[in-house]
Amino acid sequence: MVMKRYLLFCKNNAVGLSGFVIASGIVLYEKFKIDGNVLASWTTNFEPSVKWDYNWDRRDPNSLVKPDKSSEGTTEKDLKDVENEIKKRTPTASRHLLFIRHGQYNTDGKTDFDRYLTELGKKQADLTGQRLKEMGHDYSVLVSSTMTRAKQTADIVAKSIPDVPREETDILREGAPIPPEPPIGNWRPEKNQFYQDGARIEAAFRRYVHRADPEQKTDSFEVVVCHANVIRYFVCRALQLPPEAWLRLSLNHGSITWITVRPTGRVGLRTLGESGFMPADVTSVL
Repeated sequence: MVMKRYLLFCKNNAVGLSGFVIASGIVLYEKFKIDGNVLASWTTNFEPSVKWDYNWDRRDPNSLVKPDKSSEGTTEKDLKDVENEIKKRTPTASRHLLFIRHGQYNTDGKTDFDRYLTELGKKQADLTGQRLKEMGHDYSVLVSSTMTRAKQTADIVAKSIPDVPREETDILREGAPIPPEPPIGNWRPEKNQFYQDGARIEAAFRRYVHRADPEQKTDSFEVVVCHANVIRYFVCRALQLPPEAWLRLSLNHGSITWITVRPTGRVGLRTLGESGFMPADVTSVL
């Protein structure tokens, strides 16, 4: 009724589109308002196409604590014990994961040893290290893939954030995580490569992307230097998007992808392939 009267008013008084939009908002506000409170989307019978799985990392404290069924009946003390155990296993800190794609490298190299950083790639890594320093976080670890281009990038980054403990791991090496959808014609790995790399990269995701341990009392900032395919797959998995969408994302060399994992199991993507701290003539993607 309100909308009909307003439309008539608009017709008679030549009110513009902006006024109509404002009126529409007012009507919607009134429709979903009860006792002065606007209803949240999940109270308006809206059904999401995919619901968030809070136990995606298998660390939801409610799933880790099972009531004792050895004795008959459940006492108030039993319930209190379960409640206390859940509280003990509930994280209170967030994990901030900063994934760095390595710098530009020699793509003509036949072996990993020959796929070293170009001069441009070294400059990109240096700028990335400076950016991390300027961000001013207390980094707890600097992890890198064992591939030459990733190790060299991590070495350069480490100069800007010295005294951060270093780690290297084969599990973060580049690979083919899962057949992409839609497929791309100029990139056709062997089918076995998906099986081999996919299992390894998924294992890397489970190792590095998860909520904090309950013993962690303050937020952590961890730097991980690895590869575009690995990072893109991690982003899709962490956000519970179709993992086969990974190839639709693009990351510049030396870029920063920042994922935050909250104690509740919620995940936020702070930045995807950020490289705005580099001059335009220094950026590259291939």
